[in-house]
Amino acid sequence: MSFIDDLKNRAKKDIKTIVLPESNDIRVLKAAEIALTEQYAKIILIGDTNEINNIATSNNIDISKATIVNPKDSNMYEEFATAFYELRKAKGMTIEKAREMMLDYTHFGMMMVKQEKADGLVSGACHSTSDTLRPALQILKTAPGTKLVSAFFFMIVPNCEYGENGAFIFSDSGLNVNPTADELSEIAISSSRSFEQLTGKTARVAMLSYSTYGSAPSNDLINKVVEATNLVKEKEPNLIVDGELQLDAAIVPEIASSKAPGSVLEGKANTLIFPNLDVGNIGYKLVQRLAKAEAYGPLCQGIAKPVNDLSRGCSAQDVAGVIAITAVQAQTN
Repeated sequence: MSFIDDLKNRAKKDIKTIVLPESNDIRVLKAAEIALTEQYAKIILIGDTNEINNIATSNNIDISKATIVNPKDSNMYEEFATAFYELRKAKGMTIEKAREMMLDYTHFGMMMVKQEKADGLVSGACHSTSDTLRPALQILKTAPGTKLVSAFFFMIVPNCEYGENGAFIFSDSGLNVNPTADELSEIAISSSRSFEQLTGKTARVAMLSYSTYGSAPSNDLINKVVEATNLVKEKEPNLIVDGELQLDAAIVPEIASSKAPGSVLEGKANTLIFPNLDVGNIGYKLVQRLAKAEAYGPLCQGIAKPVNDLSRGCSAQDVAGVIAITAVQAQTN
């Protein structure tokens, strides 16, 4: 059984309702069909009922079990506009502008989650990350005790002996451009929790660099990772974490024994923390394309309710997988 199949089975034990605001995208409708057919989530599609049904019918997609909500004629519209105005009035929001913004499918979907009409939201198949995260932060805010919202990819590499039988978290691979040492430590801690939430396995966190234990001359790039590693150890002394490490020293036991003898990871890292977004984004795409890995994300951590972004190059199966991930996150939120 694959990790995604396991997540779907976990989702079935306490079925959650997931909002999909990109209702005119064929991939999203196919993913809704998968989730409804396999019965691991209830689905709310935001949009015009006739348009959605026409697209589904013309592409032989069965969404008959989905709930379709059109903001224009929803009895929740005025309630949501008023609530959004109250949330944002200190930032200059007017009730007129709030009503206008509640016609936007993503904003309306976020309010459904905020008002507990749904448990989570998935978007990003045809919108940018900022189009998903901006309304999430405006409406849902950050989770209590969270300093930083970050994004990770849940990677599943086929026929792979490394990580957790080929499963990894790559973080931050979608949001924070050049995190400070403290921000990098927060990303590492959040990512360890995300790994354990999604897999039920112990996180083994590698703080990645192009240097292992000072093998390259000291500079600001290396020092940031070293400082971040020390901060993680101070903040979470029970977390299995090490750095700075090159990738091979982090995930290959034989290489670790020579490059990083005595490392607590022993070359068995499953949660990989990249020093900046350039490296994280390039790294996940290399593994996705060259190793033919499944890449789910960018998934969000640090938001008060489960909200997940999608890569615009995603497939319907990718979206279906992220729906399952979001449902499991909602169970433990």
